[in-house]
Amino acid sequence: MAKQKSVFVCQSCGRAHPRWVGQCAECHEWNTLVEELQAPEVKSKRSNYDGEKNTVSLPRVEALSASKSRFSTTIDELDRVLGGENSARGMVPGAMMLIGGEPGIGKSTLLTQVVVGVLQSDTSEKPVLYVSGEESPSQIALRIKRILQVTESEKNNPVTTPWAERLRFVTSTDVDVVTAAIRQYLPCLVIVDSIQTITTEDLSGAAGSVGQIRETAERLTRVIKELHIPTFLVGHVTKEGELAGPKVLEHIVDSVLELSGERRGDFRLLRAVKNRFGATDEVGVFKVTERGYDGVTNPSELFIEHAEEQVPGSATICVMEGTRPLLIEVQALVVQSQLAMPRRVGRGVELSRLQMLAAVLQKHCRLNLGSTDIFASVAGGFVVREPVVDLGLAVAIASSLKNKPMPKKTVFIGEVGLLGEIRNVSYLERRVKEAQRLGFEHIITREKFSSVREVLKKFNLIT
Repeated sequence: MAKQKSVFVCQSCGRAHPRWVGQCAECHEWNTLVEELQAPEVKSKRSNYDGEKNTVSLPRVEALSASKSRFSTTIDELDRVLGGENSARGMVPGAMMLIGGEPGIGKSTLLTQVVVGVLQSDTSEKPVLYVSGEESPSQIALRIKRILQVTESEKNNPVTTPWAERLRFVTSTDVDVVTAAIRQYLPCLVIVDSIQTITTEDLSGAAGSVGQIRETAERLTRVIKELHIPTFLVGHVTKEGELAGPKVLEHIVDSVLELSGERRGDFRLLRAVKNRFGATDEVGVFKVTERGYDGVTNPSELFIEHAEEQVPGSATICVMEGTRPLLIEVQALVVQSQLAMPRRVGRGVELSRLQMLAAVLQKHCRLNLGSTDIFASVAGGFVVREPVVDLGLAVAIASSLKNKPMPKKTVFIGEVGLLGEIRNVSYLERRVKEAQRLGFEHIITREKFSSVREVLKKFNLIT
């Protein structure tokens, strides 16, 4: 078969060029040309009019009652993020799901656990197809043995479980070979690790280029939509933290999942950036173990270390991760500065928010922070982006400065304005219920205190 011709199309104005050039000749934009396959010309056939109307055959449309239901990934936290009702959460047949994250964060480990769980629980005897573009099957087998907790003496032996024969590997990176394998085996699940390694010989671009990713992803999507096979794609991230592709890959897939967390930490968060079959306000929490990831059903207990202790510079807040309220400990350390310009260092909290709170405390609460270094941190490597952290962080700073601990079982929920007032936050009732469920007796909110100065006076941090 002759190789299809390709052209380079400008992504700004749409003009086609026969070869790549740095600047578009039409709109004069730089580096906007992407290689695409040229559609073959279709010659129209003239037909004599016979007086009869032309008939058009419409595609077959499935009835609503015949729609296939979701099925579980066997990992509850992943099913929560993918969406669905309580009794039917998980993957949708024919869905293309992209999971991204930093290198080494554990994307392949999570999907390997999905493969093992599906093979152990699925009774349809259909295989699982694993497209390993970056790793060899032997490397993946070692990961499976770690998940199954195989002993050292058994690691050199093949996995002999009954479902192991249903795991099929495709080591080719040619998208046509991959699609042919999907049609041949008709698997119940497909894993592509990673989409940046899949190429097509019809394009001359290197693996991972925009044209290659777009063309290969579209060909895979057509096949899995036709055969109703759920598919996971692993996507790399750029130096700026964006999914490589760039955004063109996110438009093709049905769901975009982001796995984040500190690489040396014990926790990982899975968020849905895009989800055509569910909400994007759910978050999955995982704990890293020797055998992979364990879902955390009650993460609030893990992020509160000094709930039963009285330590200066520590305060508890309640943040919302999706629809789930989490109680988290924030810590502050205030020391006398040895520099002409005092330092403000934040980990897990925005530096601009820390600087603003220091200015509010100095202006409205008369705290001498102009000559002190302030270090703030969120426990567990958590990153808080919502303003509910303000009140708890302000109290932690004042507590560290005065060396006075907060009472036990106290949680702070509120945003602090530039005038020192406490503002209400969203989902207040849900946050309060979560704090009460965990046994917190003192809940400091806008309903009880109107300003941060009143809160500090309540705990004898200022006079």
